[in-house]
Amino acid sequence: MERVEYQPLVIQDLINLHKAEELDLNPWYQRRSVWRKPQKAYLINTIFEKKPVPSCYVRHYLDLKSEKSIKEIVDGQQRIRSILEYAGGEFNARHPNHKSPVPYLKLTTTERSAFLMTALSFGTIIGADEADVIEIFGRLNSVSKTLNSQERRNARFSGELKQFCLSQAATRVQLWRDLGVFSSNDIARMTEVQFVADLTLNMVKGLSDYSERRLDDFYEEFDESFKHRDDIESRMEKIFQKIIGLDPAAIRDTIFSRSPLFFTLFLLLDSAGRRVGIRKLEGALYAIDQSFNSDIPVSERKKADAAFYLACTASTQRIKSRRTREEYVRKALNL
Repeated sequence: MERVEYQPLVIQDLINLHKAEELDLNPWYQRRSVWRKPQKAYLINTIFEKKPVPSCYVRHYLDLKSEKSIKEIVDGQQRIRSILEYAGGEFNARHPNHKSPVPYLKLTTTERSAFLMTALSFGTIIGADEADVIEIFGRLNSVSKTLNSQERRNARFSGELKQFCLSQAATRVQLWRDLGVFSSNDIARMTEVQFVADLTLNMVKGLSDYSERRLDDFYEEFDESFKHRDDIESRMEKIFQKIIGLDPAAIRDTIFSRSPLFFTLFLLLDSAGRRVGIRKLEGALYAIDQSFNSDIPVSERKKADAAFYLACTASTQRIKSRRTREEYVRKALNL
């Protein structure tokens, strides 16, 4: 192998190469097309949102029989197929300018032009024989990082619910950090995305235990279409706006900066609607924190106070603990 040269290639040029039969999507060592529509739509949305797309790799060689210059896809087959299929009208994808996922032909002229002129990074492998290509293919498709449950979920699903949870979590990155709910390392490992997914599940289906299996099933159920999107987005925005209106210390410097307590507060505010004023809420949060951190031994506290303490420190993700916390905070707010 001589070298690898990197250069941009706009989507329209990719389409032209395909039409001219100068793009080989099916070398013998490639797996067949395995992406489902949600995964394909997620890639197109990534392009629409102008977010990074991994580089594709091609082996460039001359086919003497056809006298054509051929670009053989070494890595990126699923991405390239998805782009070609979207341009061919085979599925819909979410565009930031449209309320619902749209097919290619429903894009405006300006939107189609922007899509077609999007430049993708291509690494062109020059002077490679098949042994070189197989080694490169293996290197590009090896993964050494151990993924946590949310990272695995994020890798497995690409559809509407995943996009919603990622967007809601990413929009609040500064808030998570300012209030101390999630650390930089938490955010790097997608802990806040899992938190939003669990919130969403409970807002849609009602209070439940935390369960990785239940979250997986929830992602799968709403992978192709998340019919609750507008409703949950609107409700979340109202709650976050109320939280932003609080003195930050009422969250940051109290037990409500702990994610299980923040979870309880969030769902309670969702059910309470406008019945809770800012000053009343701040007072309740400080009072609950003071009671929780009391010097009185837990065994000597009032029954409700002791139960709340235990629900905040043991089995915090179980529905029993979640219900105990909700009832306690609700009572503190006189709801």
